[in-house]
Amino acid sequence: MMKRLPSLLDFKKGHGWFVSHPSFSIWKGVAVAGLIAMAATFLSEHYGAPTMLFALLMGLGLGFLGDVPSLEPGLVFSARSLLRVGVGLLGAQLGIEQVQSLGVGSIVALSALVILTLACGIALSFAYGRRLAFGLLSGGAVAVCGASAALAISSVLPTNPSRDKDTVLVVITVTVLSTVAMVLYPIMFQALAFSESQIGFLIGATIHDVAQVVGAGYSVGDNVGIIATVVKMLRVATLPVIVFGIHFLVGNSQRGATPFPWFLVLFVLLALVRSVLDVPSAFLQTLSGFSQWMMVAAISAIGVRANLGAVLKVHPSFIVILVVETAFLLLLGIVAANLLIQ
Repeated sequence: MMKRLPSLLDFKKGHGWFVSHPSFSIWKGVAVAGLIAMAATFLSEHYGAPTMLFALLMGLGLGFLGDVPSLEPGLVFSARSLLRVGVGLLGAQLGIEQVQSLGVGSIVALSALVILTLACGIALSFAYGRRLAFGLLSGGAVAVCGASAALAISSVLPTNPSRDKDTVLVVITVTVLSTVAMVLYPIMFQALAFSESQIGFLIGATIHDVAQVVGAGYSVGDNVGIIATVVKMLRVATLPVIVFGIHFLVGNSQRGATPFPWFLVLFVLLALVRSVLDVPSAFLQTLSGFSQWMMVAAISAIGVRANLGAVLKVHPSFIVILVVETAFLLLLGIVAANLLIQ
């Protein structure tokens, strides 16, 4: 008699240790996040909108997958662990030469802009009856680097049922505001007769996301694009300081304290390695690509896990806070550009 070929059921019975192993269940959710990230990247490349916005909206649209128990471990892994590694790899984009090229005055001014904008976010959050966590999340996103900063800050805030909802709202709003700024700010700054150096400084100091800064800067000219990118990367350099501070001041002072943010150590180490060693540009681009993919996968998972209904019902004051923070940063940037740069 011919022997029966082993079936999937036999495999599961004989290899239950493999099928039930945590890493096996993790990859199901990771695969879902990865597929959404791939689709978002494709759409972004063909239609020009920000990749993270596509990923977030697609994740929200597939929110029913968040109710599938077998996908939950992988979605949680993507929203937290992949996110942290992606933020850590951002350090490869920052070199000490970029910081040194700005001069002491600009460095001090940018640091002040970041601190004051973060303080503005906290003050507005309390003024509208919101929690400290939302003020840190929104203020940090506007002050530093938009969606990437929001994701990094969210990863070290104490666990809260509304954390994913708040993160989704902040990412959507800052991405939309950053895209609008990419179009309007260059026109406005030129209409105000600012010099190329001032325009480059303002674009890098006031637009939230890195991609939109690059787009806005080079739309004016190559020199403006270079200045804007360097200024923006200095803002990015404050990310580990901000996140470390939030971790130690907030994350360890409340219930549900978060673990040590080791990914920020990776950020600093990569920045130092790039500054000291002659690292091939192809390798840096590869790390940048991995960083982007991991953060897009993370925001995809956050979108799937978020409650779309709850996000849509959010009080308008949350959006008002982010708009006011953006206007506050723009005002500070104009004052700094007039005082420091000719």
